[in-house]
Amino acid sequence: MREIKATDVKDTASRLFQEACVHLSEDVLSALKKAREEEESPIGRDVLDRILENSDISARDGIPLCQDTGSSVVFLELGQEAYIVGGDLYTAINEGVAQGYTEGYLRKSLLNQPFSARVNTKDNSPAIIYTDIVPGDKLRIIAMPKGGGAENMARLGMLTPASGRQGVLEFVVRSVDEAGSNPCPPVVVGVGVGGTAERTMMLAKKSLLRTVGEPNPDPEVADLEREILERVNKLGIGAMGYGGKITALAVHVETFPAHVASLPVAVNLQCHSARHKEAVL
Repeated sequence: MREIKATDVKDTASRLFQEACVHLSEDVLSALKKAREEEESPIGRDVLDRILENSDISARDGIPLCQDTGSSVVFLELGQEAYIVGGDLYTAINEGVAQGYTEGYLRKSLLNQPFSARVNTKDNSPAIIYTDIVPGDKLRIIAMPKGGGAENMARLGMLTPASGRQGVLEFVVRSVDEAGSNPCPPVVVGVGVGGTAERTMMLAKKSLLRTVGEPNPDPEVADLEREILERVNKLGIGAMGYGGKITALAVHVETFPAHVASLPVAVNLQCHSARHKEAVL
């Protein structure tokens, strides 16, 4: 067994959320620059210029890319031969979130009693934590600050099996169309197909962690991604809803076996500030 200190987990979570809220990764920046080259609308190009300028200012001055620094979503891959010492894993993550949002002067958006009093938790904890147990003795921590505007546009469809591929395609395109400018396009469209209701929602969200534009290794799924992206970019929503040919930077589809009577489909949109950072302890 390999020991990992809880204090290292805390400090890493703190650092990752601060970095994610300030620095876009190279794959996102490359996708935005490619979108700027391909956009035909003058207004759309201008908006993409402002988005890229905003990214430069954020990185240069160390200020958040967006005032909405999101819900604190954390994906953990815990090696089955790793052992957390000096504290509890989830407590360490939550302490790291609290530390990061406080030290980084990031907006605290999480509320207790969401259907009534809506009282701010003051430090953006607790985090929304998902853990997979994997082979090995390492701990992979992925921090995803998920903005409310994009998350509010998540959709779940429990389709009939007869709906098939065309039904999936139409559900995803309709979801993006109905979302309009709310998720701050150009978006990354995360899609889950199969499993159960909660499993397909998780597939859609985790697909957003993929390198932007990286196709699914399954050729059939990759072909579906290409067709959805083509259809979405014909909607004309454009950057920040001002119109144009680039509404989405990419479509990422993940699948899982489904019950004979079911065809669950989920959509989770990520705004142009597609923020996530990771580290391995």
